[in-house]
Amino acid sequence: MSDAGESLRERLVDAGVELVLAEGSGAVGLREIARRAGVSHGAPRRYFPTHRELLSAVARRGFAELAARFAEVGAADARGQLAGIARAYLGFADERRGMYELMFRHDLLNGDGQEADGPRLREETGPLFAEMARLVGECTGDAGRAPVVAAALWANLHGLAQLQGWGSTRLMLGEGREGELLDAVLAAHLGGAR
Repeated sequence: MSDAGESLRERLVDAGVELVLAEGSGAVGLREIARRAGVSHGAPRRYFPTHRELLSAVARRGFAELAARFAEVGAADARGQLAGIARAYLGFADERRGMYELMFRHDLLNGDGQEADGPRLREETGPLFAEMARLVGECTGDAGRAPVVAAALWANLHGLAQLQGWGSTRLMLGEGREGELLDAVLAAHLGGAR
């Protein structure tokens, strides 16, 4: 792909990111992205033959940002690292709601290797999950069960992010108890604090 083509492709993805952050995943259409990028409505089809491919390119940006947030977490031990990752995950879900929702809509995205360009989304999420599983194994001392426990923890965090986004946790527990709730989630999957 030429530099001009790569530049236009990136502008289209940039426009998609802006749109999903402003209006949510349901608003991300090829025509609106083209309009925001200042190109003809047919231009996105040269780089993204399907709507799924464009949405997947936008979601990859979200996973890259989430991975960067995970990488910024520093802690002395595995449990502290997992707690930091959990807070980063919940913070991302709160601050980047539209992107967060798109990233986990695998019914809308290419994740099975069918996209014509770029890596599969599984290649974006795999390292994040593998790191969580490694840390869970360190915390629990059971590397064999670590992937299952990490998946359960991720599912719990995802549900918690959804409930917090809808204001449900505040209704259940009152204001300012999110930290306690996160501690309970971690304890449920990792055991009591050591």
